[in-house]
Amino acid sequence: MVQSLLLKNADMLVTMDGARRELVGGGLYAEDGVIKKVGRTSELPDTADRVIDAKGQIVLPGFVNTHHHLNQTLTRNLPAAQNNNLFPWLQAHYRIWAKTDPEASRASTLVGLAELALSGCTTVFDHTYLFQSGNKVDYQIEAARDLGMRFHASRGSMSLGESKGGLPPDDCVEDEEDILNDTVRVIDRYHDAGHGAMTRVVVAPCSPFSVSEDLLLQSAALARDKGVMLHTHLCETLDEERYTLERFGKRPVEWMQGLDWTGPDVWFAHAIHVDDDEIRLFAATGCGAAHCPCSNMRLASGIAPVKKYMAAGVRVGLGVDGSASNDGSSMLGEVRQAMLLARLQLGLQPPEGPRKHALLPPSHPLRAGEWMTAREALELATLGGAAVLGRNDIGALEPGKCADFFTLDLNTLQFAGGLHDPVAAVVFCAPQAARTTVVNGKVIVEEGEIATMDMGPVIRDHNRMSLELAAGT
Repeated sequence: MVQSLLLKNADMLVTMDGARRELVGGGLYAEDGVIKKVGRTSELPDTADRVIDAKGQIVLPGFVNTHHHLNQTLTRNLPAAQNNNLFPWLQAHYRIWAKTDPEASRASTLVGLAELALSGCTTVFDHTYLFQSGNKVDYQIEAARDLGMRFHASRGSMSLGESKGGLPPDDCVEDEEDILNDTVRVIDRYHDAGHGAMTRVVVAPCSPFSVSEDLLLQSAALARDKGVMLHTHLCETLDEERYTLERFGKRPVEWMQGLDWTGPDVWFAHAIHVDDDEIRLFAATGCGAAHCPCSNMRLASGIAPVKKYMAAGVRVGLGVDGSASNDGSSMLGEVRQAMLLARLQLGLQPPEGPRKHALLPPSHPLRAGEWMTAREALELATLGGAAVLGRNDIGALEPGKCADFFTLDLNTLQFAGGLHDPVAAVVFCAPQAARTTVVNGKVIVEEGEIATMDMGPVIRDHNRMSLELAAGT
């Protein structure tokens, strides 16, 4: 039996379609989670099984989160890691994360996904790479299905402990044969390559300093044999660059290229410390980048050259990164921060900032293209994220795409005085919670609350487990 959905009367509907239409009084009609028609309300069917009246609201395509570590909601704001850069920050967390059991994994996944849904996110890639204490990626996939989120899960990995020159403790890594065998199991059981897939699997070794060259090579071969995508952290910090230069005599990008880790099926988290030649390589080979501005600021990692990526044709999406290096899972907040951080970079002097026309004031007409606009930031979070994840069925509101979208109430304190341009107000004004979030034609957030489950008990259990993990009990 066909299930239909009608959204009508939106003050503004942002399509992100080929013409980038922004429709006053717009709406959409969907059947079985697929959009059939987008237009003004008068052009749509009169009714459906589920009707959402979006009067006084703005509607946008669902955001696509291209990098997260959902289990890290358990270690937000950990005192021992509040003022550290990446390597000591990781060392403060590894053994705590290793104690994440199935119950804690499920609760942390639900907390992170719910927070994302409330910020307009409908598709989430999660990078879990530490599987101890009985934790499996299966528990995360189950949690995402129960909540109703579109989920790209990773069977991540760490295999290079301290005794072999890696960063993580030896008791936090896995045997490489076990990693590869379990990766095959997870892909065969859960990966769906079809249109509108709710679950996909990604092969995702953790980082250059936590896995071996052989595991990277075998992971790439496995992913291509199975037709799934590849992901890892790369060029996040100068510490990482020093690590690969000292260990392999190569910068991170050159090293990964030699291990078959370039191509349209690859995207890297962060990709901050790259030069112009490496940007051109990403563009030529089709590699994507997940930009995580809040985490990069929190850990003092640096500023990714996002405008350069965009100009070169590199696929770029946004990610909130781990909830212990961001302490929040707000995609709308990340969109705003991406715009602001790009503007901060615009005001810096070379070599950190732009070189061309650097002596002219930032507002000079010759520098107009250097500015990150609100609409560009929104496009990174929608179409950009879809492209990074290799999907052509999400990221825009147009016929044939999945019915993934969210609404914001325009009549709020946050937007008061900012409605000269409602679309830009979404980014320039303070982030607020979604009024409604719909994934695959089903309402996940209703009236600003999670609609698919009672989050109260989840939050209570999550807080208890979080304190127990940090205390070692």
